[in-house]
Order: sequence, then C-alpha cells, then structure tokens
Amino acid sequence: MEKKDKLNADFLSQFKTGEELMAFADSIRKRALEQMLEGELDAHLGYEKHQTSESENARNGYGTKMVKTTEGVIELKVPRDRQGTFEPQILPKRKTVIDRIENAIISFYAKGMSVSDIEEQLRELYDIDVSSSAISRITDRIQEDVQVWQNRPLESCYFIVWMDGISFKVREGSKVISKTIYIVIGLKQDGKKEVLGLWLGKNESASFWLSVLTDMKTRGVQDILVSATDNLTGFTDAIASVFPKCTKQICVVHQIRNSCKFVSYKDIKLFTADMKNIYTAPNEQAASAALDEMEKKWGDKYGYAIKSWRANWAELTAFLEFPTEIRKIIYTTNIIENLNGKIRKYTKNKLSFPTDEAVMKSVYLAVNEITKKWTMPIREWGQIYGQFLIIFEDRIKV
Repeated sequence: MEKKDKLNADFLSQFKTGEELMAFADSIRKRALEQMLEGELDAHLGYEKHQTSESENARNGYGTKMVKTTEGVIELKVPRDRQGTFEPQILPKRKTVIDRIENAIISFYAKGMSVSDIEEQLRELYDIDVSSSAISRITDRIQEDVQVWQNRPLESCYFIVWMDGISFKVREGSKVISKTIYIVIGLKQDGKKEVLGLWLGKNESASFWLSVLTDMKTRGVQDILVSATDNLTGFTDAIASVFPKCTKQICVVHQIRNSCKFVSYKDIKLFTADMKNIYTAPNEQAASAALDEMEKKWGDKYGYAIKSWRANWAELTAFLEFPTEIRKIIYTTNIIENLNGKIRKYTKNKLSFPTDEAVMKSVYLAVNEITKKWTMPIREWGQIYGQFLIIFEDRIKV
C-alpha cells in the first residue's frame, strides 16, 4: 500500500497546479475517445490503419467536432472514410453531447426540473452550455423508451397486484383538464416489486381499468393471486371478468375514511374504535360479529356508513383468510400510494402538462428513478413465499 501511495505522489508531483492536472486528464480523455473512434473505423473498413486492402473504401483524413462532457468541452479528431458511410456508434453524427451529460439531463428532468432550469444547472455544475432545444430533443427521445417499456412482456403470474390512479392537469385543446395515470405494481415470485405499466385516461373508472387488465393479459399475465384496490364502483367486477380466480381485497383504510365522512366530529373517536374491532378481528366470523355489534350501537344514527361495510363485505374481509404476514401487505394500498406520493414530489413543479406525451414522459422518468431502489424482496419474503405456496399450491409453478 505504501509503494502505491508513493507512486501516486510521484505522479502527482509532476503537475505544478490543479489546472495542469486537469489539462492532463482532458488529454487522456480526448486520446481515449479518439482511439475508440479509430477502432470503430477499423471495424467498418475491415482492416487496420497502415494495412493494405482491396476494399474500395479507405480512410479520408479527419474532421473536428466539439463535444460536451461532464468535465467540459473537448475538441475531437473524428476519422472519415471516402464513401461517407462511416457512422461511429460512440459519437453518432449530429450528436454533440456525451452519454453522461444526457444521463444527467434525463435525471434532472425526472426530478421535475424545467428545461431552462436544467440549462442553468449544467452551466453551474459543469461549466458547459447545452441549448434548450438540445435538452428538449434529448428528453423527447424518452418517448420511444416509454413505448418499448409499456409494451414489454410481463410474467405469467403475480402474487399480488396493487392498483391505483393518480390525477394530473393536462392541456387538451384550449382547456386544461384532469386526466388519470393508471398505475399497477406487481409482486413477483422472487418477492420483488415491479411497476407493470402506466396508462393514461380521463377520470378514473372501472371501464378503463378493464382495458388496463386486458392489456396486462395480452402481455402475458395469466394469473393474479391477490389484488389490492380502492373501492371504486365496479373495480372488483372488472378484475373478476379478466382474472376470475383472483382474490380481491378492497383497501380497508379507504373504507375507514369513507365511513367517517358520514359521522359527526363528536362521535368519530368512538366510531373508529368500534370499526377497529372489525379489521383487527382474528377471522371473518369474529369480524362479522363486530360489525353486528357496531350496527346495534350506531345503525340508527349512521346507517349509511354501516351499509357500505355490508355492501363490500367479501372484498373488505378477504385478507382475513391469510396469515398475518400476508395480511399486512394486502389489506391496504399503502405500497402504491407511497409510490404515488413520490411521483408527486418529482412532478410538483409541473402545475400542468402541455400534452399527454409530456405527462407520460414525466411520470415514466419519475417511476424509473424511484424504482432504482427496488432491488430487494419485500420484508419477510421467505416466510410469505412459503405461505403462498401452501395456499395456492395448484396455481404456482416452482
């Protein structure tokens, strides 16, 4: 280790100033890029420099190109061929921004920064000028990635899917209207979460969810073991029509909030305490008894709140059929609401979007940034996986 430190010190000692060291680093970077371009031309022509060849095509000197990188602007010698057919992959024609800069631009855009903000940030951080039009072209190319990602094949079976919508203001003609991004998260057989897709529609509806579910099926999903959704009218029927074997769970937290809308403030504390006896019951029979007791106590005063529990009873208590570890992750839609909250943080600077493509692009990039951390299985996955294998042994292929 000491020998290595001494070598480093000896190397650095030849540079009198930081500017000299940076100039040396620039020359190394420039040489590396130019050597890669030479290598690409060798492969294109089929022979190396100074070799003889019977090919009709040959080298034809060099052109120069100014290229922006995160370390600044460098001038490159770009080799040419006589026939003009050489198109380098490392630095395509008309491209003046290296990938690291493009990645920085895309990351800034994903975090909700405007084009002008990105332009200023690049100038401050890297001392380079990238025009607004160039930044727009780079972010516009994301639309192709969105299409590929949205149409990719999905797994045949997901243990749990969480589904929810998030609304945005989007310009349509001369008006700004609310539109909904429909989002689905799936839990895979390895215990990891995956966003299955983003679909843009108008106000959230069961009929649009039906089209979402149908799209998932055409992309390869054959079975969903458990779904967790809010209490949108017709939602569970839409799921049943596409995935009839799916166990459908309505979010209990949504149900609690909806019930409390019909309860006066002075009774909220006692009313919610009685509701807790329902969703913390050990099984469906005990939960049903708790609801009966609640109706005796509150039915005359808040009959509509009780009625909503009974109307959706099977889907509100589906989680009680499962062990505690699975109950924790299916009785609410917290997992997808957490994702939606983070998407809101990334897009909060956008009061409205000019087009459907713009909102899809922004949400896709936000999701891409957020899910980079989804590298590990959910907590207690080993135990949960074993429980799923027992409960759904005839539907899970190991």
